[in-house]
Amino acid sequence: MIKINHKLLDVSHIQPGIASAKSLVILQLLAEDSNIFEYRSFGYLNFDIQLRHRVIEAAFALDKSDAEFSTLEESASNKQYWRLSKDGTFTLQPGIAPHVALLDIFLNGTLYAFECGTAIVVTFLKAILDLIGPRNFDYLFSSLFLYDWRPPKNMALHVHQGTDYLPGDCLYFKNPDHDEETPEWQGENAILLGKDLFYGHGIGITNAEGIIDELNSNRKPNAAISAFLTKHIISLDSSYYRQFQPTISRAKPVHGLVTLSDLIVSEIGPKIYLS
Repeated sequence: MIKINHKLLDVSHIQPGIASAKSLVILQLLAEDSNIFEYRSFGYLNFDIQLRHRVIEAAFALDKSDAEFSTLEESASNKQYWRLSKDGTFTLQPGIAPHVALLDIFLNGTLYAFECGTAIVVTFLKAILDLIGPRNFDYLFSSLFLYDWRPPKNMALHVHQGTDYLPGDCLYFKNPDHDEETPEWQGENAILLGKDLFYGHGIGITNAEGIIDELNSNRKPNAAISAFLTKHIISLDSSYYRQFQPTISRAKPVHGLVTLSDLIVSEIGPKIYLS
């Protein structure tokens, strides 16, 4: 369920066409969940939805970039923008703005290779950049580095266990019977793009069965346990990044995204209604 300033939000009366189908899906999933999603205002709710859309867009963009999957030791980068250590850590070249180096991964993806944890961090960073703009991004991530799933400074994350999966979440598929000689196949971090649609770096865009089949094909001989989707959920903490959002008139809108200012708000007793 959704609460705005401690009041329940009812989204069942929103008319088709006012909000995009993708936005309605997220709103309805939030509203129908048994957990409480608390927001300070409509602005915070709208920002959370925008950020989730940006994560989804960034995942599609990274898939199209043709950046390759690799182990940490076999990582590759564009040396014009990134210094790469032997352990697979990416650090900025001197004088390079963080947002420029990040965007190069999407523009020149064929020069890059990294494992799936790094891919999720890159996806989240791109979503943040697209929403708060290069100036604020460079301020937050002035000491940007990329290494596995280790979040850089000022990457605010929400981590919990559950099955309340939402588009824009990072989920984890575990492969308990993976071959010990190929630890990179012990699991797959994947962005939930929509209903049973995921992006996993090195696997691509597919459904849950597709990811599980790929992991199962990389198990040890005589493996007995199938790979499976865990309850581990990671998402960006949208409430932290909202303070860095440019004014609405300057921010680039997401195509077809719901804008709560376009909806009619009715407050009756302990409930708030959108229509």
